[in-house]
Amino acid sequence: MGSHCESSVKIPPIKFTKLFINGNFVDSISGKTFDTIDPRTGEVITKVSLGDREDVDLAVKAARHAFDYGPWPRMSGSERGRMMMKLADLIEENVEEIAALDAVNGGKLFTLCKAIDIPGAARTLRYYAGAADKIHGTVLKMSKGLQGYTLREPIGVVGSIIPWNFPTTMFFMKAAPALAAGCTLVVKPAEQTPLSALYYAHLAKLAGIPDGVLNVVNGFGETAGAAISAHMDIDKVTFTGSTEVGRKIMAAAAASNLKSVSLELGGKSPLLIFDDADIDQAADIAFRGMFYNKGEICVASSRVYVQEGIYEKLVKKLVEKAKATVVGDPFDPQVNQGPQTDKKQFEKILSYIEHGKREGATLLTGGKHVGQKGYYIEPTIFTDVNEDMIITKEEIFGPVMSLMKFKTMEEAIKRANNTTYGLASGIITKNLNVANTVSRSIRAGVVWINCYTAFDVDCPYGGYKMSGFGRDFGLDALNQYLQIKSVVTPIHDSPWH
Repeated sequence: MGSHCESSVKIPPIKFTKLFINGNFVDSISGKTFDTIDPRTGEVITKVSLGDREDVDLAVKAARHAFDYGPWPRMSGSERGRMMMKLADLIEENVEEIAALDAVNGGKLFTLCKAIDIPGAARTLRYYAGAADKIHGTVLKMSKGLQGYTLREPIGVVGSIIPWNFPTTMFFMKAAPALAAGCTLVVKPAEQTPLSALYYAHLAKLAGIPDGVLNVVNGFGETAGAAISAHMDIDKVTFTGSTEVGRKIMAAAAASNLKSVSLELGGKSPLLIFDDADIDQAADIAFRGMFYNKGEICVASSRVYVQEGIYEKLVKKLVEKAKATVVGDPFDPQVNQGPQTDKKQFEKILSYIEHGKREGATLLTGGKHVGQKGYYIEPTIFTDVNEDMIITKEEIFGPVMSLMKFKTMEEAIKRANNTTYGLASGIITKNLNVANTVSRSIRAGVVWINCYTAFDVDCPYGGYKMSGFGRDFGLDALNQYLQIKSVVTPIHDSPWH
């Protein structure tokens, strides 16, 4: 297992470090800042303004004014769409610089940020820009003497609290449909990864999006995030992150103004590999499903169930792939896996690995810190695992795979569903009947057949059970930022009913 640490990419100077409120970069009211860290070294990249309750109040005031009196919800959907298209173009023009921000701030592979995450943000914006002028209500067939129709109206001011594993993807997964609907936003990026969010605020202003429509407040969950969740003048909060924080957000929303909530929370997603699978393809899908983005992905295929006929062969292939993985500087194009996002996450993953060993699971490969500095961990695979172990029950959010063996399809379905989560799942088989039965039997929001992490902006994505509710992506996401209003009027002397 190699490790690389050379990089030819120069980190761009950090241009934006303040809060973005009402169209301007401003210091926080307290004047306080906090360090944002480079996970490659554990050293400080820069200081960013620390937003708190009073800053959230200012941002909400700006967003409320922009919604109640500003042009954004009042302009036509096609005009909103045009500005969103312009923002997408600006993102593409600055792809190199933004990709470098997410790589240095989040330890993400620079090449993938450049090829996937940043262009994906532009694609998401264009998709919802195209939907902005196609928001329709319905005409109702009411009983005698009444004419009725529904309107889909923007919900108002949206609070968006996003995680650190995909800072760009998550920013636009929430902001694009909300903007298309005519809402205004207060975004709180994760404290670990605020840099790209501030850059997007700057580009939104250049694209002509009116002041107050998109505000960004950096800060910590327990202060700025809590202020958004409990704010009396926010109409909707959308959150991606841990189940534990999701509960707090829901409680705060209930205790304040009963704002609507959508939550995309943790996962412990099962991947079921049947005997008829192509071994090489199965190993490839399973490996990427788990170790993509260094395992910091909520849909990670962290519970891999393999039918007994191919178990030994598949295990061997997966161990070979883990050992061939190059862990190192995410700016080095030879590297497959960068550092975990921060020290706390790094320590948490290592402690789960120790739990696995203590509980009697067999560590096949990995399990150790790589290098002298930074938050690098080897791709780690456990076998001899069962559903009662902590490493099988709890989301680790790091490069740790659990491998288990099964005999029958019925057993596999039962074990796959033996979890509090229900975010994603995968099936690898050539048998259409097995694929159909299993995909209807697994209690999860996404089922990938003979593929994994096959996301698309047109494909709704979200959880069952304790993985949350509400959907991101697709037109279903647009509806989360719209209210339905019924309008009824009497019809006199109609010749037909």
